Amino acid sequence: MRKPISTKVHGVLDYVTGAALMALPSMLGWRRKPSMLLEGSGAMAAAYSLITDYELSVAKLLPMKAHLTMDALSGGMLLGAAMLMDEDDDVRMTIAGIGVWEIMAALMTETEPEYERQGRNGQNGRSAGRAGKSRGRGRRTAESSRETAKAAT
Repeated sequence: MRKPISTKVHGVLDYVTGAALMALPSMLGWRRKPSMLLEGSGAMAAAYSLITDYELSVAKLLPMKAHLTMDALSGGMLLGAAMLMDEDDDVRMTIAGIGVWEIMAALMTETEPEYERQGRNGQNGRSAGRAGKSRGRGRRTAESSRETAKAAT
């Protein structure tokens, strides 16, 4: 089943959310502990987004499934922190809401970028079966060459 958020859209959400998490506490005048929590969460999200295997990253090192798992874990951590913090209700509810946002975004995002799906199905509309046939011909050629060499001796 296709999910409603593509990896490309998720990438945009990652960078916007990361920047918002880093800016929000100072904009709202929050105290040190919740500010550090959100700023750290935003910085980490931006950092692992830069190395995720999707359209908007700098280096494609982290698989998308691992990225989404980290997003969901971050959301769970924010939910737990919101329950345990001794802060005003508006601060706690904002942090909990961000946690739910991260979990929902992780659950609703495709696990493979479009270029991986295209590569698996063949480029430019070519089927995977056709690509497999060309590899098979190469093996048959090598086998035929060995048989020919063996017959010549």
